Amino acid sequence: MSNTTDPKELPGADPKTGERAIDPVSGYDTTGHDWGGITELNTAFPKIVIWALIVTHVYAVIAWILLPAWPTGNSYTPGLLGLDQGEQAIEGYQNLTDNRQNWMSRFESAEFAALQSDDALMAVAMPAASRLFADNCAACHGTNGEGGPGFPALTDNAWLWSGDPEEIALTLHHGINTEDPDTRYAEMPAFDWMDRSERASLAQFVADLPDGSVDLESPAGILFTENCSSCHGEAGEGGLEIGAPSLTDTSVIYGQDVDTVMATLKQGRMGVMPAWSGRLSEAEINLLTVYVARLGDDAGDPQ
Repeated sequence: MSNTTDPKELPGADPKTGERAIDPVSGYDTTGHDWGGITELNTAFPKIVIWALIVTHVYAVIAWILLPAWPTGNSYTPGLLGLDQGEQAIEGYQNLTDNRQNWMSRFESAEFAALQSDDALMAVAMPAASRLFADNCAACHGTNGEGGPGFPALTDNAWLWSGDPEEIALTLHHGINTEDPDTRYAEMPAFDWMDRSERASLAQFVADLPDGSVDLESPAGILFTENCSSCHGEAGEGGLEIGAPSLTDTSVIYGQDVDTVMATLKQGRMGVMPAWSGRLSEAEINLLTVYVARLGDDAGDPQ
């Protein structure tokens, strides 16, 4: 018995002659399949695809021979080239470290004026400083140092101590309100002992300080003088030596509306800035110092 299919039984074939319909445009015969009015042609498989398959298979065989490829239990075939991605990664990291050390060693000295005046050094160092800031500081101070509720902005000229690089470095080294023996201390005590009416009067006075519409001789002004001026200054201008913020500008960490000031007076405030000595190297701290000092370079005087 023959297994040859009768041409007359093939899809699309004329049942009498066994011939398929010919596409009048291309001249190819058709398969008999119709896809929504589109007739499928009986064309040969593209040669370019065949060659592409051949090339890729040949490349795969060559790659298996030259490169690490086949697993052999706990290891793998190393290939004739003996390449190792782990070793390449370590070598690349070492090259980056060596190149970085060429300029990073400059920051082991805290000669900030000389460092800041070296434009070529700043061009290389500041991108690395930006990444260092993002990794260690941005979670609190914001991606661009813009600050947020409870965390001071670093992009203006309003500082709790000073914007001088030496003072910034000191804060980075020892932190604020930490266990470091040389930490800076900044604490706003609670005035919950004060009558609520007095706290409300004092809160309104503090809220009005930025626009200058206060009277220091008023009952609220006297309350301020007796209870707040020893830290914040006679007119609320702040005290850099003890980290007391100015109350006369808009650079307020927690807010200076009446409700927020009332909460501050009732419960007090004490933020924490971690000490970075022991976490970062001396050079990294100095690099961050220069970066933070430059964040406010374009800022005007605090309003």
